[in-house]
Amino acid sequence: MNEFQERSARRENVVGTRYEEDGSTVLVADLGPDVEGSVDVVDGTAMVVVGDDQYEFDVPDGRATARLNNGVVTVEVTRE
Repeated sequence: MNEFQERSARRENVVGTRYEEDGSTVLVADLGPDVEGSVDVVDGTAMVVVGDDQYEFDVPDGRATARLNNGVVTVEVTRE
């Protein structure tokens, strides 16, 4: 494993973590148990929709994939 960086932030009871490893950046946010919604990345912005609420955050440049599973949002960006 290359250099591992992690930073956490709390906002409205949501914990987010970012780490970088082997040419990729991974962003993870735990929205809580039993949260259903969707996540997508468009033009460098991750959009998370849960019920009537929408949250957006910027992601680094690269090829991004996103998923929401059991209330955990994961966005992985591979630098090209």
